[in-house]
Amino acid sequence: MKNDSLEITEKLEDNILRVTAKGRIDANTSEILQFRLDKALKDGQKNIVLNMAQIEFLSSIGIRVILKTFKQAAADKGSFRIASPSEIVKNVLGMAALSEMLVL
Repeated sequence: MKNDSLEITEKLEDNILRVTAKGRIDANTSEILQFRLDKALKDGQKNIVLNMAQIEFLSSIGIRVILKTFKQAAADKGSFRIASPSEIVKNVLGMAALSEMLVL
């Protein structure tokens, strides 16, 4: 799935869905990410890792998407974690006190 500001790719390895996001997660693109993560959970994916190494911007609505997915996965006895957060993502998650809970 791709838009001008956000590209999302995925790969299934050892029962873990590895999702890579590249670009910006903001009000214009968060719905794309939310749709993809919701679909993965509805399709029965229990373990999801979101690679955020190439994220240039993360807004509060992006944090909402991440937290919603984390809670949904936990409710389904699965897991959702962030891998390789960019410096921007590290800073935003750190300010929101979410790094320890979300980052691998």
